[in-house]
Amino acid sequence: MKIALGQIDPTVGDFSGNAARIIEFSRRAQGAGAGMILFPELSVCGYPSRDLVERPSFVARNQETVDKIAAETRGIAVICGLVTPAHSDTGKRVMNSAALLMDGRIALIQSKMLLPTYDVFDEMRNFAPAKSQQLFSFCGKQMALGICEDAWNDKQFWPRRLYTVDPVDALIRQGGNFVLNISGSPFWIGKRELRRDMLASIARQHKVPVVMVNQVGGDDSLVFDGSSIVLNREGEIIAQGKSFEEDLVLFDPDTLTGDMHEQIAGDDASVYAALVLGTRDYMRKCGFKKAIVGLSGGIDSALTAVIAADAVGPDNVIGVGMPGPYSSQGSIDDARKLAANLGIRFELLSINPAYEAYREILKPVFAGQKEDVTEENIQSRARGMLLMALSNKFGAIVLSTGNKSELGVGYCTLYGDMVGGLAVISDVPKTLVYRLSAYVNSRRAVIPKATLEKPPSAELRPNQKDSDSLPPYEILDAVLEDYVEDSHPAEQIAAERGIDIETVKRVIRMLDRAEYKRQQAAPGIKISPKAFGYGRRIPIAAKSEI
Repeated sequence: MKIALGQIDPTVGDFSGNAARIIEFSRRAQGAGAGMILFPELSVCGYPSRDLVERPSFVARNQETVDKIAAETRGIAVICGLVTPAHSDTGKRVMNSAALLMDGRIALIQSKMLLPTYDVFDEMRNFAPAKSQQLFSFCGKQMALGICEDAWNDKQFWPRRLYTVDPVDALIRQGGNFVLNISGSPFWIGKRELRRDMLASIARQHKVPVVMVNQVGGDDSLVFDGSSIVLNREGEIIAQGKSFEEDLVLFDPDTLTGDMHEQIAGDDASVYAALVLGTRDYMRKCGFKKAIVGLSGGIDSALTAVIAADAVGPDNVIGVGMPGPYSSQGSIDDARKLAANLGIRFELLSINPAYEAYREILKPVFAGQKEDVTEENIQSRARGMLLMALSNKFGAIVLSTGNKSELGVGYCTLYGDMVGGLAVISDVPKTLVYRLSAYVNSRRAVIPKATLEKPPSAELRPNQKDSDSLPPYEILDAVLEDYVEDSHPAEQIAAERGIDIETVKRVIRMLDRAEYKRQQAAPGIKISPKAFGYGRRIPIAAKSEI
């Protein structure tokens, strides 16, 4: 008898849609000879549900849906994630649980013990932890079932453990000889390899097979890569699911052989796939069918437009060129050429009349004042107004095009180039933008050569270049990585990177001062270990001492 992994893309709160997927995958697995199928963490209600689990109606609908799934999947055992009422002294109403459904009923409820509270996770806010877990028998095996973080505390793997208990170790001590884990483990660069190595360590240490089914799809800022795996007692992968798409994977628990589906290899290809999936699911789950991208002729907007076209199809993307008083003809031509290469609709709307009108209105108030960044920002905000007008008129989402380097140091304009419903590349440093663009063109040359080669510029004043205001991006990105992702102090960054200490301090000051901008930005797609957004909680009104 085989076991199946149902690697699905649930939507938070879409109980009927999630149930339909679970029932469909269960029937497909049963037809292929599986006696049991596993689905990801909170697959019934969607993950992460966050404060929705505080609503009694949400919890009740979740329970009704599980009962329906049980009734519709007789003949195959189903393990799915759900919310269950908490009976504890923690003050929490619910628990993050897994249900084993057999013969039309719930045969077992197993709740999560380890509730993460780091980075984007805040599960102690919503859930009560389980005090204990139990084994269940299936196919002659003693199954040790855990939920995502329950497997992330192996003392043989982590140099610093976050919890005092190890649920996997405890279940194996009870006699467990087959580890099952249902996960909602988000993607970031290097996460798949880390996850695989950690699970392999558990398999080798305890000499037991380890199974992990992971969610796939985008949910707000998070992208889940799937990449479900089954490992034998030696920690070798004997079955695996695809990356960044739904999949059904079957394996034999006795012979430990199974389906080996190809996964996307390499950081650049994986990041690109994550951005496409995150954009597609954000639009689909929020009800948008069309996207608008402001095309400047620069590399950031070019990459964003390519991602959008791959996510929802070129027929559903509108590129908008908005030349101003300092826009070069080359940039206008590059924007038009990109749109033609992608096959997307292109509109050219000059901001010059609006810019001059704003200047005329402000002329009496600005009398005697020198021109400065104010006039630059007026140009950016005129573009933002046009993009949002198009969004309102056509019901399309504006995809903002700023990268992580710019957002980090505040080289962006509130209510200008920051407008939009989704900041597609806001977790992508400028140096990675270039790598991803090269990857895109290695598949099909769509980004114009001039866009790749010309010095980056906002074109808001004569002969402007990013390097006028910022250090070289190679240096800027290195400082941001060490300071944002690893919290290294300026002296350590300067010493280890060989960068002038004053340059490091300048970048850090710029980053700290720009916090108020980032907290007003559109949500972005997380692809790094530490992205700007709700996984990085920094106060705005704070003094920075470097």
